[in-house]
Amino acid sequence: MLQPIYSAAKEHMQRCVEALKHDFSTLRTGRVSAKIIESIKIDYFGASTPINALGSLTTPDANTIVITPWDKSTLKEIEKAINLANIGVNPSNNGAGVILSFPPMTQEQRKESAKHAKAMAEKAKVAARNVRQEANNKIKKLEKEKQITEDESKKAHETVQKLTDETIGHIDKYLADKEADILKI
Repeated sequence: MLQPIYSAAKEHMQRCVEALKHDFSTLRTGRVSAKIIESIKIDYFGASTPINALGSLTTPDANTIVITPWDKSTLKEIEKAINLANIGVNPSNNGAGVILSFPPMTQEQRKESAKHAKAMAEKAKVAARNVRQEANNKIKKLEKEKQITEDESKKAHETVQKLTDETIGHIDKYLADKEADILKI
Protein backbone atom coordinates (compact mmCIF):
# COMPACT_ATOMS: atom_id res chain seq x y z
CA MET A 1 0.00 0.00 0.00
CA LEU A 2 2.87 2.39 0.80
CA GLN A 3 5.26 1.05 -1.84
CA PRO A 4 3.57 2.90 -4.74
CA ILE A 5 3.91 6.14 -2.79
CA TYR A 6 7.63 5.50 -2.22
CA SER A 7 8.17 4.54 -5.86
CA ALA A 8 6.37 7.62 -7.18
CA ALA A 9 8.25 9.91 -4.77
CA LYS A 10 11.61 8.38 -5.69
CA GLU A 11 10.87 8.67 -9.42
CA HIS A 12 9.77 12.31 -9.12
CA MET A 13 12.82 13.18 -7.02
CA GLN A 14 15.09 11.55 -9.60
CA ARG A 15 13.42 13.70 -12.24
CA CYS A 16 14.25 16.77 -10.13
CA VAL A 17 17.93 15.77 -10.17
CA GLU A 18 17.85 15.04 -13.92
CA ALA A 19 16.24 18.42 -14.60
CA LEU A 20 18.98 20.06 -12.54
CA LYS A 21 21.68 18.25 -14.53
CA HIS A 22 20.05 19.49 -17.74
CA ASP A 23 19.87 23.05 -16.38
CA PHE A 24 23.52 22.88 -15.34
CA SER A 25 24.49 21.79 -18.85
CA THR A 26 23.24 25.15 -20.16
CA LEU A 27 25.59 27.10 -17.88
CA ARG A 28 28.89 28.22 -19.29
CA THR A 29 32.00 27.05 -17.53
CA GLY A 30 35.62 27.63 -18.53
CA ARG A 31 35.01 25.61 -21.68
CA VAL A 32 32.12 26.59 -23.94
CA SER A 33 29.51 23.88 -24.61
CA ALA A 34 27.17 23.50 -27.57
CA LYS A 35 24.32 23.05 -25.04
CA ILE A 36 24.40 26.83 -24.58
CA ILE A 37 22.81 27.31 -28.02
CA GLU A 38 20.72 24.12 -28.36
CA SER A 39 17.60 25.87 -27.06
CA ILE A 40 17.74 28.47 -29.87
CA LYS A 41 14.99 27.93 -32.44
CA ILE A 42 15.14 28.88 -36.13
CA ASP A 43 12.15 29.47 -38.40
CA TYR A 44 12.79 26.79 -41.03
CA PHE A 45 10.09 26.55 -43.71
CA GLY A 46 7.48 27.84 -41.29
CA ALA A 47 8.41 25.48 -38.44
CA SER A 48 10.25 26.45 -35.29
CA THR A 49 13.25 24.12 -35.47
CA PRO A 50 16.01 23.68 -32.86
CA ILE A 51 19.41 24.81 -34.08
CA ASN A 52 20.94 21.35 -33.55
CA ALA A 53 18.39 19.85 -35.98
CA LEU A 54 19.64 22.05 -38.83
CA GLY A 55 23.30 21.10 -38.77
CA SER A 56 26.23 19.93 -36.72
CA LEU A 57 27.49 21.80 -33.67
CA THR A 58 31.17 21.45 -32.86
CA THR A 59 33.52 23.02 -30.33
CA PRO A 60 37.00 23.07 -31.90
CA ASP A 61 38.49 24.87 -28.89
CA ALA A 62 37.50 26.09 -25.42
CA ASN A 63 35.97 29.38 -26.64
CA THR A 64 34.47 28.58 -30.06
CA ILE A 65 31.32 26.90 -31.35
CA VAL A 66 30.97 26.17 -35.06
CA ILE A 67 27.53 25.56 -36.56
CA THR A 68 27.70 23.83 -39.93
CA PRO A 69 24.18 23.64 -41.41
CA TRP A 70 23.23 20.91 -43.84
CA ASP A 71 21.29 23.46 -45.88
CA LYS A 72 23.53 26.48 -46.54
CA SER A 73 20.48 28.67 -47.26
CA THR A 74 19.76 28.69 -43.50
CA LEU A 75 22.99 30.52 -42.60
CA LYS A 76 21.33 33.96 -42.48
CA GLU A 77 18.42 32.64 -40.38
CA ILE A 78 20.83 30.98 -37.95
CA GLU A 79 22.80 34.23 -37.62
CA LYS A 80 19.60 36.19 -37.04
CA ALA A 81 18.31 33.75 -34.40
CA ILE A 82 21.62 33.81 -32.50
CA ASN A 83 21.61 37.62 -32.49
CA LEU A 84 18.03 37.62 -31.18
CA ALA A 85 18.91 35.05 -28.49
CA ASN A 86 21.32 37.59 -26.97
CA ILE A 87 23.82 35.04 -25.65
CA GLY A 88 26.67 37.54 -25.44
CA VAL A 89 28.45 36.77 -28.70
CA ASN A 90 28.20 37.97 -32.30
CA PRO A 91 28.03 35.25 -34.94
CA SER A 92 30.28 35.40 -37.97
CA ASN A 93 29.29 33.71 -41.21
CA ASN A 94 32.13 32.28 -43.29
CA GLY A 95 29.88 30.95 -46.08
CA ALA A 96 30.12 27.34 -44.89
CA GLY A 97 29.02 27.82 -41.30
CA VAL A 98 28.46 30.18 -38.42
CA ILE A 99 31.29 30.71 -35.96
CA LEU A 100 30.65 31.87 -32.40
CA SER A 101 33.78 33.07 -30.61
CA PHE A 102 33.12 33.48 -26.90
CA PRO A 103 35.53 35.64 -24.92
CA PRO A 104 37.15 33.94 -21.90
CA MET A 105 35.01 34.32 -18.79
CA THR A 106 36.01 37.00 -16.32
CA GLN A 107 36.09 36.27 -12.59
CA GLU A 108 32.93 38.36 -12.20
CA GLN A 109 31.13 36.32 -14.88
CA ARG A 110 32.25 33.11 -13.18
CA LYS A 111 30.84 34.29 -9.84
CA GLU A 112 27.58 35.29 -11.52
CA SER A 113 27.36 31.90 -13.22
CA ALA A 114 28.02 30.16 -9.88
CA LYS A 115 25.26 32.25 -8.30
CA HIS A 116 22.93 31.16 -11.11
CA ALA A 117 23.89 27.52 -10.46
CA LYS A 118 22.98 27.95 -6.78
CA ALA A 119 19.58 29.32 -7.79
CA MET A 120 19.03 26.33 -10.07
CA ALA A 121 19.99 23.93 -7.26
CA GLU A 122 17.65 25.68 -4.83
CA LYS A 123 14.83 25.36 -7.35
CA ALA A 124 15.54 21.62 -7.59
CA LYS A 125 15.54 21.31 -3.79
CA VAL A 126 12.17 23.06 -3.61
CA ALA A 127 10.81 20.65 -6.22
CA ALA A 128 12.10 17.68 -4.18
CA ARG A 129 10.49 19.09 -1.03
CA ASN A 130 7.22 19.51 -2.92
CA VAL A 131 7.39 15.83 -3.86
CA ARG A 132 7.99 15.02 -0.18
CA GLN A 133 4.96 17.10 0.82
CA GLU A 134 2.79 15.35 -1.74
CA ALA A 135 3.89 11.90 -0.53
CA ASN A 136 3.36 12.88 3.12
CA ASN A 137 -0.15 14.10 2.31
CA LYS A 138 -0.96 10.73 0.70
CA ILE A 139 0.37 8.93 3.78
CA LYS A 140 -1.71 11.13 6.10
CA LYS A 141 -4.77 10.41 3.99
CA LEU A 142 -4.18 6.66 4.28
CA GLU A 143 -3.81 7.00 8.05
CA LYS A 144 -6.95 9.13 8.31
CA GLU A 145 -8.88 6.53 6.33
CA LYS A 146 -7.57 3.86 8.76
CA GLN A 147 -5.81 1.95 5.96
CA ILE A 148 -2.51 2.14 7.85
CA THR A 149 -1.67 2.44 11.54
CA GLU A 150 -0.09 5.40 13.25
CA ASP A 151 3.22 3.52 13.55
CA GLU A 152 3.20 2.63 9.85
CA SER A 153 2.45 6.27 9.07
CA LYS A 154 5.40 7.44 11.19
CA LYS A 155 7.77 4.94 9.49
CA ALA A 156 6.45 5.98 6.08
CA HIS A 157 7.13 9.66 6.83
CA GLU A 158 10.66 8.72 7.92
CA THR A 159 11.20 6.75 4.70
CA VAL A 160 10.01 9.67 2.57
CA GLN A 161 12.27 12.02 4.56
CA LYS A 162 15.21 9.69 3.95
CA LEU A 163 14.48 9.77 0.18
CA THR A 164 14.32 13.57 0.33
CA ASP A 165 17.60 13.80 2.24
CA GLU A 166 19.31 11.53 -0.32
CA THR A 167 17.98 13.63 -3.20
CA ILE A 168 19.08 16.90 -1.59
CA GLY A 169 22.49 15.31 -0.95
CA HIS A 170 22.77 14.49 -4.67
CA ILE A 171 21.72 18.05 -5.56
CA ASP A 172 24.33 19.51 -3.19
CA LYS A 173 27.03 17.25 -4.66
CA TYR A 174 26.18 18.26 -8.24
CA LEU A 175 26.14 21.91 -7.19
CA ALA A 176 29.55 21.64 -5.53
CA ASP A 177 30.98 19.93 -8.64
CA LYS A 178 29.45 22.54 -10.95
CA GLU A 179 30.67 25.46 -8.84
CA ALA A 180 34.18 24.02 -8.83
CA ASP A 181 33.97 23.61 -12.60
CA ILE A 182 32.72 27.17 -13.09
CA LEU A 183 35.23 28.83 -10.76
CA LYS A 184 38.21 26.84 -12.04
CA ILE A 185 40.37 28.98 -14.30
